[in-house]
Amino acid sequence: MAHDYPTSVPYRAGTDGYHTFRIPAAVVTRAGTILAFAEGRHGSAGDSGHIDIVLKRSTDGGATWDGPHVVATEPRKGTAGNPAPVVTRDGRIVLVFVRNGPAATEEKIRRGQVAAADGRRVYVQSSDDDGLTWSAPREITAGVKQPKWRWYATCPGHALELRRGPHAGRLVVPANHSLPPAGADNGTEGKYNGGHALLSDDGGATWRLGYVDDKPDGYLNINESTATELPDGRIYVNSRTDSTAPGNRADAYSADGGQTLAAPFRPQAGLVCPVVEGSVLQWDEPDILLFSGPGVPDARAVMTVRASTDGGVTWRAVHTVSGLPAAYSDLVRVDADTVGLLYETGDTSPYSTIAFRRVPIGELTTP
Repeated sequence: MAHDYPTSVPYRAGTDGYHTFRIPAAVVTRAGTILAFAEGRHGSAGDSGHIDIVLKRSTDGGATWDGPHVVATEPRKGTAGNPAPVVTRDGRIVLVFVRNGPAATEEKIRRGQVAAADGRRVYVQSSDDDGLTWSAPREITAGVKQPKWRWYATCPGHALELRRGPHAGRLVVPANHSLPPAGADNGTEGKYNGGHALLSDDGGATWRLGYVDDKPDGYLNINESTATELPDGRIYVNSRTDSTAPGNRADAYSADGGQTLAAPFRPQAGLVCPVVEGSVLQWDEPDILLFSGPGVPDARAVMTVRASTDGGVTWRAVHTVSGLPAAYSDLVRVDADTVGLLYETGDTSPYSTIAFRRVPIGELTTP
């Protein structure tokens, strides 16, 4: 049966004064407004240079969008990126992100060729008026980044607030970092990637490190990560990885609110993906865990939503957007009946647009 899924395009390359928009992240406020964050890249589609975090808001379920609003910048026209937003139980929108200087690239940072002031630093901002205005950025690097780490990136995609058990109200931001190299290595090798979490128990006022998972053995090395809270209160974390382990995804669980992992990350070869960011979202009624990402192993294409009914152990495809190029994505609960998917796509490049698609939850839970 053919379906006409409502789809809009909040971001299109070459508009609003930006060369390219990338790195989508989405949350829904207590008022029901959809907030679609992205990186607005000025000079090129590249990952470094003059990059802002921008926001578009939709008050009609994703049909139309305002903005863009510039939420975060780097004062020297460097990079502000990797938006990780979360809506707290009191309605505040908390945004964690990173900045680096204008001449810093990931390769230079991994090689240790960038001064600390130009390297990756971590900040937080917040909004108490449905995303219309934002507090000044506040740096939290000292509490969440080990001095030896070089590269550093939050999520990207939405973060989460725990709702169950003794840690209810805790904010959890999955993140990744790189270790300094050993021997003749230069630090750009994937085996130096690792994962960790940022935790806040006071609504984003103070932050500390939770779990840390890094082992430079080349077998399984965690990169961009996404997390959600399962019905039993555990956190499920799913990560991009590029290593000798089977597949390009890995996952892990935390039973103590993200402070530690029950076991180190394991390969999750059941999720067929290229090396790319993905998103997870737990849906409680019905109980189903969703994952979004490209659906082929060797190309950023065929955006697909997968579902798990056993907490991430096994997966099946439940919705394919198209056969077009597609890359990063973020899943969001629009309302009690609707899943939202904010994703990069285009006819000839996955970075031409960031689109938003509404999918009824009932169509994702049908066997």
